[in-house]
Amino acid sequence: MDEQRYREWLALWTDDGIYWVPCGRDDRDPSRSVSIVYDDRSKLADRILYLETGTVQDAAARPFMRRVVSNIEATQASDVETDVASNFVLVEAREATQVTWCGRSIHRLRRENGALKIAFKKVLLVNRAQPMPILQFLV
Repeated sequence: MDEQRYREWLALWTDDGIYWVPCGRDDRDPSRSVSIVYDDRSKLADRILYLETGTVQDAAARPFMRRVVSNIEATQASDVETDVASNFVLVEAREATQVTWCGRSIHRLRRENGALKIAFKKVLLVNRAQPMPILQFLV
């Protein structure tokens, strides 16, 4: 995502993949609480299309982004799935504005045809309970 290689990123997802960024403190059930993002793979494909063709297509509108991932922990969920949790810091710079995002990502990776794919991603932003700008990218 930092390199704007959106199609390659989308290809990492399973067909039934879910991408979830909860809002507020309740991150247990997205069907019972508001989410910043709660997308299936089809909606992720729509977002990628927008990133490639929408208002952020203009190079001046696209942010420069860089993230640091740390504290990676993996646990075996089953014979074909692995849960991975990590912390991240993401810096987004656009024109004269710089925003720092940080939080914890939780992935469920599934082995499909010999490759690991993302079946689930939950991003717990540190500031998820506070007002925030619109995300024009995916954390």
